[in-house]
Amino acid sequence: DFATAKPYTFFTNWLGNNDALSYATSGGAIDAVGSNLLTDKTAFSNQYAALLARLTASGQKGVCATVPDVTTVPYFTTITIAAVLAGVQAKIPTVVALYINAKVNSDATNTAHAPRPATAADLVLLKFPTSLIGTTSSSNPYPYGLHPLNPIEDQYVLDATEVALVKDYVSSYNQTIKSAAALKGLAVFDAFTFLTNVKNNGMVVNGVSVTSNYISGGVFSLDCVHLTPRGYAIVANEFIKAINGQYSSNIPLANVANYNGVLFP
Repeated sequence: DFATAKPYTFFTNWLGNNDALSYATSGGAIDAVGSNLLTDKTAFSNQYAALLARLTASGQKGVCATVPDVTTVPYFTTITIAAVLAGVQAKIPTVVALYINAKVNSDATNTAHAPRPATAADLVLLKFPTSLIGTTSSSNPYPYGLHPLNPIEDQYVLDATEVALVKDYVSSYNQTIKSAAALKGLAVFDAFTFLTNVKNNGMVVNGVSVTSNYISGGVFSLDCVHLTPRGYAIVANEFIKAINGQYSSNIPLANVANYNGVLFP
C-alpha cells in the first residue's frame, strides 16, 4: 500500500532477505512466538507473486533481486570453530573438542536439540562472547563449551543442519523470485551469485580491491550483515546492469571509488 500510494512507472524490489536472515542470525533459535522461523516456501511463493501482481498492475516495469546466501556474510564467517578451539588448546592442550547444542532433525519448525562436538561445518555467530568458554556457574559446574553437559547455546551457533536448512529455503525463495519476475518480464539482479562470488574471489572495481572480510574487506559494514556505502554502490551498479540489459537503457554506473568502505581512525 505504501509503495503504490503514488503514481510510479518503475520499481526496485529486494524483498526476501529477512525471510532467511532472522532465522540465521538467531542461530536457528526459534523464539516463543515463532518470529525467527524461516518463511514457509509456499507462503513465500504466494505472497511474492501477489506482490509483483500489485506492483505491475498498471503495466509498470522494474527490477527484482534474489536473496544472497546469508551464511556467507562475515557475521557467520569471522569467528570459526577452529579458531576458538585453537585458543582454548593454547591454554588447555588436553581439550580436543568444543560442544554445541545442535539441531537433531531437518524439520525447520522442530526445535529438538542435543549436545555434540562442533565441526568446521558449524558457523559461530559474531555475537558469541568467547569469554564464556570454560566458565562454570553455581547451576552448572561443567566448563561451558568444553563438556556435553554445558554446550555452547543454540543462539550462538548456526549448526550444520541449520545451515543446510537456510541454504535450501534460500534456493527455493530464489527460484520463486526468478520465475515470478520472468512471468512479468522484469529485470533480475542475481545477488546470490554475485555476493557468493565476492565472498569466494573478491573483486576489483574502479581500481578498488574489495572482499567480504570483516572490517578490511570494504563491502560489509561493522554489523557484518549490511553493506558499507561502497558495498551498496557496487550492488547499485549490478542493479543498473540488470536494468540496462533487460530494457536496453543507458543508466550510467556509479564510480565506486567515490564511496567509503569502513573508515579507520
